[in-house]
Amino acid sequence: MQAGVPSSAPHRVVIVGGGFGGLYAAKTIDGDSRFDVTLVDRHNYHLFQPLLYQVATGALAPSEIAQPLRGILRRHRNLTVLLGEAVGLDPANRRVLLSDGGPIEYDSLIVATGARHSYFGNEGWATVASGLKSIDDATLIRRRILIAFEAAEREHVAELRREWMTFVVVGGGPTGVELAGSLGEIANDTLRRDFRSINPPDARIILVEAMERVLPPYPEGRSTSARRQLERLGVVVRTSTRVVGIDEHGVDVETADGRERIPARTVLWAAGVQASSFARKVADATGAETDRAGRVKVGPDLTLPGHPEIFVIGDAAIQPGGPHGGPVPGVAQGAIQPGRYAARVLKARLEGRRLGPFRYRNLGDVAVIGRLSGVTNIPWLGPFGRTGGFLAWALWLGIHIVYLIGFSNRILVLVRWAWSFITFGRGSRLITGQPLVPDIEEPEPPA
Repeated sequence: MQAGVPSSAPHRVVIVGGGFGGLYAAKTIDGDSRFDVTLVDRHNYHLFQPLLYQVATGALAPSEIAQPLRGILRRHRNLTVLLGEAVGLDPANRRVLLSDGGPIEYDSLIVATGARHSYFGNEGWATVASGLKSIDDATLIRRRILIAFEAAEREHVAELRREWMTFVVVGGGPTGVELAGSLGEIANDTLRRDFRSINPPDARIILVEAMERVLPPYPEGRSTSARRQLERLGVVVRTSTRVVGIDEHGVDVETADGRERIPARTVLWAAGVQASSFARKVADATGAETDRAGRVKVGPDLTLPGHPEIFVIGDAAIQPGGPHGGPVPGVAQGAIQPGRYAARVLKARLEGRRLGPFRYRNLGDVAVIGRLSGVTNIPWLGPFGRTGGFLAWALWLGIHIVYLIGFSNRILVLVRWAWSFITFGRGSRLITGQPLVPDIEEPEPPA
């Protein structure tokens, strides 16, 4: 054996997905020469999803919440970033199959492919009710929001104008609450003086939630506070209301009192998610069990039964070790912590050690509703962890800046938020994509 040549080849780790789980798994391995790591993603960037709704509502630009994966990981010399889409798995030969036909061999595999929208079997709704999981989704929603006001400005028929100025957000979780609150700010502050034929504060913003209260995972008092703050922004909150139909001109809902039609041209979907298609293919290839949303059931160490070399983490999995013995919640920390844990398990194995089962540390939840408004649920802070208003808003700002990837992005976002706070403006109100001009039935001539 030649001097300087290792006695064994590095342990080959393939990470599929460059979101929170995949990125933090890669960063935790952190240049360990015992590993040869390949990270595969169909996008060349890491997206900070908790701020995606701010792109959708024009507060931030897409580049301010995303960073190229190669730039983030350039100092990790034992790590290769590949732009590609994983479409299949060959567990017998330990290979990930890519759409371009080039398989990647692994010794250990970390699947962190996240989730996509779920319309609960009503896939036809996807064309009229935009979800929010990607930058493309965010820019589409931004266009739909802004073009609705433009259409209302030109529409001559009062009934059709009301349709354009009605916005329905389906889903009362954090994304839905934050979207509805931002829409309230757009109507009441940002666009207040921008139009001549319409008065933007007259817009109807309706938040529809099938359960009895918004923010169901939060304590009841925090949910009540969130509802009050939304209503102060002019949002109509409809709980115990189930969506049963959506088309280009409105939403059909069902309550205890019967069925009702809400005329609206803009419907935003924040109600459900399902695991990525690759997670389902992993389950099919390994015989792993999944739930109705396609999430893979994993063991206490986040690996598949019978396949200790395959980890499935984040929104792609039902992860044990969550609060009160339940599964890990589908939040950013629900991917970050498992990503770090999977990397530590791999290191321990090479050292002949065994780690205990994964245990999720509940760092709490914060949702911002509007200017100087928000709610928190941070158990480890005791009574101070369940607050609202300015303190919740300030905590939200601090937490998101800390976890935002890239120093330059942190500075840009801070500056943008400060300017927006002073001016009540939103600097990224660009209408892009097609169609650029709304379909107006009876245009009103300019005054």
